[in-house]
Amino acid sequence: MLIRDSIPKGHSKPMAITRCNRRFFSSATAALAAAVAAPALRAQPRLETNRLTLAVAAKSAFQFLPLVIAEQLGYFRAQGLELEFGDFAAGSADVTWAAYQQVISLQSRGQRFQSFALLGRAPGIALGVSHRTVPHYRSLANLVGRKIGISASGSLSHLLASTALIRSGLKPADVVFAVVGSGSAALAALRSGQIDAICSTEPVITALEQKGEVRIVADSRTLKGTLELFGGPMPAACLYATLDFVEKHPNTLQALTNAVVHGMKWLQTAGPSDIIRTVPEAYLLGDRALYLAALDKVREAISPDGLMPEEGPATVLKALAAFDASIKVDKIELSRSYSNEFAKRVRDPFKLR
Repeated sequence: MLIRDSIPKGHSKPMAITRCNRRFFSSATAALAAAVAAPALRAQPRLETNRLTLAVAAKSAFQFLPLVIAEQLGYFRAQGLELEFGDFAAGSADVTWAAYQQVISLQSRGQRFQSFALLGRAPGIALGVSHRTVPHYRSLANLVGRKIGISASGSLSHLLASTALIRSGLKPADVVFAVVGSGSAALAALRSGQIDAICSTEPVITALEQKGEVRIVADSRTLKGTLELFGGPMPAACLYATLDFVEKHPNTLQALTNAVVHGMKWLQTAGPSDIIRTVPEAYLLGDRALYLAALDKVREAISPDGLMPEEGPATVLKALAAFDASIKVDKIELSRSYSNEFAKRVRDPFKLR
């Protein structure tokens, strides 16, 4: 009940607070504060479990940021959840954070997984060519026989670089892919001349751009660049679980989605000072200015609502099939590889627009 409901009709001014209505005022204020602190918990159905393990390889990655925000601001607690994050062995965690392409790859091997919340509506990766080793770059044909650094074989960076080559009339086999990891190792590989180009995430690309060390030739950090490269929306990071787990824990996964999308909404209006105050210092890479510059470059790639774009799964399947000959398009059921139902239900608990 709102405080104004206690003011009798005809009173234009607030009543003096007597001992009786002071007690009412205090209890009503406490109730209102509790409602604000945990808006979703009041109407949320009973959770099947309040503890979840979540597999994640890189918690400091920008597309993991909505979960970091949700953790730091207590959104998981508000939903009654306790999460354990870790680099768990494949299949041993309740939920996994990874590229959506993994869900399709798993399905092609007969494993039933489903994405239920999208974190990255674009890959947030760019392909940069070294000014030092390829000073007279004109087109991707200049990279034939040269080395392109990627984070891992079969990764999203590997897929993006291969897609760029294919769209230019080349074949992935025309270049040499070198696994250089991410972060400082990737930077060192390009700066030392071990590789001639690099396909990587932020903040590696921004660090190289700021020093004028690379020319960006393919860019999925923006929706426009992603559309130009893949020919459609290219969903990337997502939360997924086995189809069996999704079906048996709908309330728990709804609570998880509520918290994560709340983090996304917070990010849409957060300023630089908000980010610096909220993100753990260890994730700021020892360089706050670089972190903020890199986040600004990739902010558009972070999903604002957790929803999978309608044409996204087909775009991913097409790119993956061109990249991996083992993917049989006619045997993939895209409709079972993701669900938008959880993200669609978030709006009511949080009254978000």
